[in-house]
Amino acid sequence: MHRQKQQKNRTIRIVVMIVGMVAVIAVFVLLLSSNSSGSIGSIEGVQSYPTQERGHTDAPVEYDIIPPVGGVHNPAWMNCGVYPQPIQNENAVHSLEHGAVWISYRPDLDPLEIAKLEDLTRQSGYRLLSPYPDLPSPIVISAWGYQLQLQQVDDPRLKSFIEKYERSPESPEPGAPCTGGIGIPG
Repeated sequence: MHRQKQQKNRTIRIVVMIVGMVAVIAVFVLLLSSNSSGSIGSIEGVQSYPTQERGHTDAPVEYDIIPPVGGVHNPAWMNCGVYPQPIQNENAVHSLEHGAVWISYRPDLDPLEIAKLEDLTRQSGYRLLSPYPDLPSPIVISAWGYQLQLQQVDDPRLKSFIEKYERSPESPEPGAPCTGGIGIPG
């Protein structure tokens, strides 16, 4: 009788250990899958440009990536906000260095889409918005070392990009000011 009770207790302990291990594995898999499908993980279509040169210059800069996502730039950053006219690449890049995201759009984008972008931009002090002639897609969002081309404002990847890269610790000077520079946003 005593031996049967020991056997039963051992079986219960083994079952409890197995159930516990399965629960730990399930939680781990759940955390991994939520990171890869949410704004924390990768975002489909984001292009990475990891080796951006840094430094200041007063001279015009010719960037390989349009709009630029980093590189040598003007010593004055662009104040974050909404701009109805194109802004200087060299100043916008300095804002990217500070952790800003730059939403650029083709000048012929539907005014209703532009209004949505303006609302989105005004929700944070680390966003730039400006028209940009000759973009490869209707909307392009850039951060230091990253870029995403979009066809429409309602693409959920736009907000995911902002959540992931705005004030990102991957930018060279995250949290440095996005005010006190040049430009008067509207």
